[in-house]
Amino acid sequence: MDEIIEIQDVVKSYKLYDKPLDRLKEVISPTHKTYHKEFKALNGISFKVEKGDALGILGKNGSGKSTLLKIITGVLSPTSGTIQVKGKISAILELGAGFNPEYSGKENVYLNGLMMGFTREEIDIKMDSIIEFADIGEFIEQPVKIYSSGMFARLAFAVSINVEPDILIVDEALAVGDVRFQTKCIDKMKELKSKGTTILFVSHATEQVKRFCNKAVWLKDGVVQASGESSEVADLYEDFMKYNTDLTVNTELSTEQNQPEISQPEDFVKPNNPDILSSITKVNLNSNNLKTFDELEVEVEYEVYENVIDDLLLGVAIYTPDRQYIFGPNTHLEKIDIPNRLGRHRVKYIISSLSLLSGTFCIDVGLFNNEGIVCLDYKQEVSVFKISNKYFSEGLLYMEHKWKIIN
Repeated sequence: MDEIIEIQDVVKSYKLYDKPLDRLKEVISPTHKTYHKEFKALNGISFKVEKGDALGILGKNGSGKSTLLKIITGVLSPTSGTIQVKGKISAILELGAGFNPEYSGKENVYLNGLMMGFTREEIDIKMDSIIEFADIGEFIEQPVKIYSSGMFARLAFAVSINVEPDILIVDEALAVGDVRFQTKCIDKMKELKSKGTTILFVSHATEQVKRFCNKAVWLKDGVVQASGESSEVADLYEDFMKYNTDLTVNTELSTEQNQPEISQPEDFVKPNNPDILSSITKVNLNSNNLKTFDELEVEVEYEVYENVIDDLLLGVAIYTPDRQYIFGPNTHLEKIDIPNRLGRHRVKYIISSLSLLSGTFCIDVGLFNNEGIVCLDYKQEVSVFKISNKYFSEGLLYMEHKWKIIN
């Protein structure tokens, strides 16, 4: 195994003081009295990253993700433990970190490049590709203090991605970019990954981790809660985020006037985590073995944890096992209103006559709001079905057609 990062028993502690004066008191105390409380942002972290891995790092805010990345990049030193890193690192840790606000975008490209160890001549060679990727137009010549958060992200990504690092670290930077720019960044990251670049990718979007990363680490309160295959770790993390620690049946529904009484199943459980607004709980198919022109029924059960979620929409998509997108309508596009009030609901999606020919196909199901911009829950490859026929045609889809003899 070609290990590019090795972390062994890393601890990072901070001294927390109630008042600034307590720090001085502790220093000059003749009895060596302690005035601080010790906080361990990391508490014995150990794992290895192999060259070419795309490692997703999951965890709630305050779990130690950013501290870990700063230690890997050398911004912070561990209190104890060892860390070995091989190769040149390019990192996007905080928006605008390493930028001089008085410098122009182009001047900051030189500044960041020099900090990474490149000569001015080497940066000149990369400058055109960086400017093209950032795509911020004439603002490249303006001071970055007037940049929007999106422009910061574009320039930071453009510099970090185009210097061909051995290790690329991305900490939530995609969250501020528009969808088009996010797509461009992911495509570039895939290109780097295919060339052997090791990528550490921090994101609260578990679907991004599942789709982009081959491995993942889940940090909880400064320790490694789980590590391994990205999809398995992400599922564990999603389950924790949904149910947190205690599962309690909610019996304190709103009793305000003009609120209709809402009857819930006895096993309906609201997650303790207030960030979980809705979740997909079951997906059932009418059959896993079908023939062309059969009817396909996908029954989706989902739960809503708010009194009302405006613009709630449901999407069902069909993919091939290699993630070729076949078809994916949603209720917003087709102007279908689905139940969006607190409780458990079921919706059935029906294709009355499947035009797919032989093969194996996967079902993805997603809940969104804001016309599909915000993902509330997404289940990838939640069900699989197969189509088999006697030989009667070739290709992927059957299309209505006719033959006409001319001569």
